[in-house]
Amino acid sequence: MPNTTLQSRQEQTSIYLEIEQSVKETAQEVSGILFISCAGGPSYLETQVRGILESQPGLTYKIWNGEEPGSLFILLPGQTLDAVHFQGLLLKQRLQEIIADFDPRMTLASFPEQGELTQQVLIQMEDSVKQHASGEIHIFTREEVRASRSRILIVEGDATVREFLEIRLQMQGYETAVADNGLSALDLMESWKPDLVLTELNLYGIDGLPYIHHIQQLDVAQVPKIVVLTEQRVEQTISMCFQNGVDDYITKPFSPVELDARIRRCIH
Repeated sequence: MPNTTLQSRQEQTSIYLEIEQSVKETAQEVSGILFISCAGGPSYLETQVRGILESQPGLTYKIWNGEEPGSLFILLPGQTLDAVHFQGLLLKQRLQEIIADFDPRMTLASFPEQGELTQQVLIQMEDSVKQHASGEIHIFTREEVRASRSRILIVEGDATVREFLEIRLQMQGYETAVADNGLSALDLMESWKPDLVLTELNLYGIDGLPYIHHIQQLDVAQVPKIVVLTEQRVEQTISMCFQNGVDDYITKPFSPVELDARIRRCIH
């Protein structure tokens, strides 16, 4: 049977890519992105949103469905951050007039005013509405945009696991690089400068706590976050890893959804 969760994420990733390409291809100097989420929202939400946007002369837009039902991405070419904020306020007011008990959550941004739009930024915009449940419109900040463009180095000796992790993290919008042993991983950390290292402890060349110690001593401006993903379950090893600066420790077999959440928490 197909993995429906993975298939859904793949479909959503193609939407993120389409939005990203649409922004890059627009002739406008700036483009606004508005994300609306309303759990259990009516099936006709998109129709109402289109009607409100079309009532404004000269306004151009494109709409895509978000990952969850009742959520929409709206691209507003040529709209600065202030203009997108106005559109968000207008949409919220009109929708609440039309739909009874409607309590949408919104986040918005304008690019390149607030940085470069990437698939990971779009993922984080979706996630941000879950963290701002008050109903107020959340303006996605420059700091949030910068934090979304994160690099992850995958260090794993098993080729099958390594490939799965690389595909999974790329689907989340992260930049990835891979290494199959501790020594080449340390070289990559100095040259590629990842934000986070997702690593096994059982590695060829150098492994275990000496390997973790070498990561902490790297000659880089900022030492990467370290998430251990390993078969080792000895409590003393886990304790020593945290004492030596590891940010999180996950044992195999692992839940991909939990892995996503714990990496996101470490990075952000």
